[in-house]
Amino acid sequence: MINELEIVIRLLVAGALAALVGLERERQGQPAGLRTHIIVVAGASLAMSLSINLAMQFRPLVPNGDPARLAAQVISGIGFLGAGAILRYGASIKGLTTAASLWTMAIVGLVVGAGYYIPAVAATVLLLVALTILNMLEHRLLQPFVTMVLLISAEDRKGLVQEIRQVLVQNTSEVGPFTIDTNLRRKRVKIETVVKVKGGAQLDSLRADLAQVPGVSAFKLS
Repeated sequence: MINELEIVIRLLVAGALAALVGLERERQGQPAGLRTHIIVVAGASLAMSLSINLAMQFRPLVPNGDPARLAAQVISGIGFLGAGAILRYGASIKGLTTAASLWTMAIVGLVVGAGYYIPAVAATVLLLVALTILNMLEHRLLQPFVTMVLLISAEDRKGLVQEIRQVLVQNTSEVGPFTIDTNLRRKRVKIETVVKVKGGAQLDSLRADLAQVPGVSAFKLS
């Protein structure tokens, strides 16, 4: 059986590893940061240690006790907590990486609880590399597509919708269907659609070309 001092040591190691990843998520302003990661990983480590001890403690009575039963429940149950870190901003989804880091660190907690310190440290280092170094390289070398909601307010006139659609086709990678709200009395129109666009130059070009469309008084990308 794992003695109580060893369990405490494993809790501290799990909390320290969780703090490394939690700090990185905290710096990124994610909803699941330092405290959440520490609590989740420490709890997973404790569950693993308890699962092992229970299987050994009651072996005479339950010879086929499964020391991985509590661990399996942690792996499946952490999905509900991770779902709370996933937020929707307009047409974009944020928090998937944080949810994945919570799930992975929960498993790190289980690994520490089972006494495998070196694999736990290796997994934490790999996760930190993915969250920091690879993230920086991705933003510098790759320009990911961003899905955004476009709201346009303009003067209603013949051919306006076609001109706006042409601008979007030229400056975006994908254009969704238009939702058009027309005010006949004021001769105003509001257009809403979803576009997929690369950041940087393509986004700047889209803004510049929309501003040049006659009749467009305001537009918003979110």
